Amino acid sequence: MSSFVSFDPLELEGRDLHGKLLGGIAPRPIAFASTVDANGQPNLAPFSYFNVFSANPPILIFSPARRMRGNTTKHTLDNVKVVPEVVINLVDYSMVHACSLASGDFPEGVSEFEKAGLTSLPSQVVQPFRVAESPVQLECDVLRVESLGDQGGAGQLVICQVRRMHFRDDVLNATGQPDPNQLDLVGRCGGNAYVRASGSALFEVPKPLMAPGIGVDALPIEVRNSTTLTGNELAQMGALLKMPDETDVNDFKLLELAELFMEHEDDGAALENAIHQHAKKCIAAGEVFDALKAVLTFNPG
Repeated sequence: MSSFVSFDPLELEGRDLHGKLLGGIAPRPIAFASTVDANGQPNLAPFSYFNVFSANPPILIFSPARRMRGNTTKHTLDNVKVVPEVVINLVDYSMVHACSLASGDFPEGVSEFEKAGLTSLPSQVVQPFRVAESPVQLECDVLRVESLGDQGGAGQLVICQVRRMHFRDDVLNATGQPDPNQLDLVGRCGGNAYVRASGSALFEVPKPLMAPGIGVDALPIEVRNSTTLTGNELAQMGALLKMPDETDVNDFKLLELAELFMEHEDDGAALENAIHQHAKKCIAAGEVFDALKAVLTFNPG
């Protein structure tokens, strides 16, 4: 069993708390928010306090929190209170350094598009510009701003409704849905760390949409307490829709595990470990039902 170090947020200094929250809650998607001020001057800044919260209506929320240093507000927050519109641009790997550069605390009126070497595109239904280099651009109305406080670090929730969506044509698959490998988005972690959400970083976990699985609690206690199988592997077996029947288990024992039973017939602990190792290989190959059959040959429940 793991040990833990616990903290009371009220007892932590602001920057320490900020670092622990952003380092521990990661990765986070990045809202590269484009706004304009009352004079139509553009502003562009990234925020990782961001996500989608509703599909109907389509609602995004991001938070340009008050600065820890000086407890001042950000130009993005000031702008959306005057011109309640924003374009949320998603950030891919090819533009992550430009995004970071745009996060600098430039004086009011300075265009981060120019400073970061990014191209502005006119939007269709809102005033702020889109970022041409972004693979996904979401034109939004700002419905309201909810302040969570007036102290440094306090969130300022900008609640937005998407009015127009733009996807670069090469990021959509044959069914018209975004392909994560083509998007190649990046996420924010703690400190200077980012994560790239494509390639070998991606993996799939099937959703239990048809029916709930049998559950880990349906597995024999000896299996649940295995020192060989991980929690993820037990959960994959628990996600199966049914237990193998006695015939399935006996056939698997005879056809697949006979040599293991013969090799370790005088050592029950070694046999159990060997069977669980075999189950791990089955799971790695995507043969989860066979893995469950394997462990039940030793632990019939």
